[in-house]
Amino acid sequence: MNDEILHERVMVVTVFAPGLNPCRPIKFKRHNGREIMITEIGLVHPKNDGIKTRHVFDVTDGAADYRLEFDSLTLTWYLTFIGDRYNL
Repeated sequence: MNDEILHERVMVVTVFAPGLNPCRPIKFKRHNGREIMITEIGLVHPKNDGIKTRHVFDVTDGAADYRLEFDSLTLTWYLTFIGDRYNL
């Protein structure tokens, strides 16, 4: 698989808890029905986009890397990147 840049709206199951990292995505479902279980969360950071903030989560399922973005204004999730974990 090659790296792929997207702007695909996805459904995300998320855990909200107290502590330093209160929001943690657990799994997400793509428009084609494929469900991806997140096994590890990497870098998490906010990205300002005009009047809204997008919360960016770099995650993996162990086979590929994904970037999920949570739009704080519309309260929606987007899949913006898929990368082959073993692409050399």
